[in-house]
Amino acid sequence: MTTSNYHHGDLKNALIKAGVKILAKEGVGGLSLRKVAKQAGVSHAAPYSHFADKQALIAAISTEGFKQLYIQIEEIRAAHRNRPEALLVETAWAYMQFAFNEPDRFKLMFSSVLEKEKEYPDFVESSKKNFEQIVEVIEACQSVGILRSGPSDLTTVSVWSMVHGLVMLALEGQIPHAVLDQYNLKEMLVFTLNQLTMVELS
Repeated sequence: MTTSNYHHGDLKNALIKAGVKILAKEGVGGLSLRKVAKQAGVSHAAPYSHFADKQALIAAISTEGFKQLYIQIEEIRAAHRNRPEALLVETAWAYMQFAFNEPDRFKLMFSSVLEKEKEYPDFVESSKKNFEQIVEVIEACQSVGILRSGPSDLTTVSVWSMVHGLVMLALEGQIPHAVLDQYNLKEMLVFTLNQLTMVELS
């Protein structure tokens, strides 16, 4: 397949999808524009029409990941808009499921592999929107006393760090088997959130 076989705009998406497949198989170390071109079935030069280098490709893969995560969490917010206690648990669970479904992209999104983030405004904007989205979830929980009052951005970082830590332990297979034999991951998540909440979540 050559670039002429793609409709306008499809090539970039095809290259991003190809990059995600390579990430899943080989990790970030195996990612290159040449391999992405081969995976997408286009010429070696084709990716350069959209990405100046590997860093630009990494930014695009991460940006698309943030957009997908945003959509998934928006669906959770719509479903639990009037139930803040469920909203907190299900938002965190959606975050975990996204990580488990696309572990390599997830790790890339929250790594320092992208060296100069500010050079990629779409990446900056999408990651900012995701953080603001979670701040709104936290504020909804603070407004009804599920979480302590205080700076919502700092509270968001606190909640996020605990959930993200649990996610990374699970992804790296570092949760002790003695714990895994007794509790499933969602039970661990609820327990983790309960360390920060003013009411018992279930």
